[in-house]
Amino acid sequence: MADLNVYKTTNVGMTDGLDDFITSYSVSAQSLDSPDDTEETYWYFSKAAEYLGYYKQIPELKKAIDALALWTVGKGFNTNIHDKIILDHIQGWGEDTIHSILWNMVVMKKVIGDSFAEIIRDKDSGTIINLKPISPERMRIVVGKNGVIKRYEQYAKTGVAAYKKYDKEDILHLCNDRVGDEIHGVSVIEACEWVILARNECLTDHKKVIHRNVVPVRIIEIDSDDSVKIAKLKAEYKDAITKGEVLIIPKGTVAITQDTITIQDPISWIQYLENFFYQAVGIPRVIATSQDYTEAGSKVGYLTFEPVYTFEQTLLESDLWNQLGIKIAFNRPPSLKDNVQSDEAKNTGQVGFQPKESSINMERE
Repeated sequence: MADLNVYKTTNVGMTDGLDDFITSYSVSAQSLDSPDDTEETYWYFSKAAEYLGYYKQIPELKKAIDALALWTVGKGFNTNIHDKIILDHIQGWGEDTIHSILWNMVVMKKVIGDSFAEIIRDKDSGTIINLKPISPERMRIVVGKNGVIKRYEQYAKTGVAAYKKYDKEDILHLCNDRVGDEIHGVSVIEACEWVILARNECLTDHKKVIHRNVVPVRIIEIDSDDSVKIAKLKAEYKDAITKGEVLIIPKGTVAITQDTITIQDPISWIQYLENFFYQAVGIPRVIATSQDYTEAGSKVGYLTFEPVYTFEQTLLESDLWNQLGIKIAFNRPPSLKDNVQSDEAKNTGQVGFQPKESSINMERE
């Protein structure tokens, strides 16, 4: 018989054995993809196809990336007459323009982590005559022992695996968020992959529930085990449901119970997950969508986005100058800074930060 004497109990800590039931969240350790201690280190974009799948199939993610690229190059640029003539004659794959090529490269840079375009020059003068984008999934970066890029190689789609080699000077290369001494850029999708899967699982599950509840699962009990009678009743019941008609059966011969699934409204959870797409890319949601926002909220979102797209413009201007020898200055959309300051000055109830808003306070207001 069990001993129920409470004075003989053993003191057990509140958390003893808790890990057996609850697993604490942890982030896996990662090391940088640095160059090896060999003559050449290769970097392949093995996840390019996977990331392209996310980009093409997740509308919110695509919209966020497209919007950042649009704000980066969409207003055009200024340059000298010599460089303008060169850039105006660039046609990419035949119907491109310099604007569509740069937009394309900014998008691929964000999606894959790196983007590439072949620099085609006139054989006699060396003048740039074209830029032809190359899919990152067919490229690899070759880095020397000193950690500096030696060349690029493009996989050739032939019967025998082969690589076409390019000198550094023959490729325009944009790299996204490179950190440390890594030999590649970082895709914005890498940080929000879990969120993408969680959102689509929620959408898929909710779709199934809505569709199933149109005709909920019903359990039918009949007072017979005659297979012919059961099949006949099943066919009549299905026909009645399909046509929206009434099924009339003798009283007491059939009992029907209904199984309906109910779940909490998932819309707020889905919208919460969607916000991560915009955070990962670095743009406020108001920039990429036409949903209703307050005027003040829209202005603040616009202001926080200005440093993001201007930095992208600065990086792209530097890449074009360092790799192509072409100096351009991207036009920037009108700033709302002066407008916000003017509106703030008109608000006599609150101008600027109040003292209590800029001081440390441990109490809730």
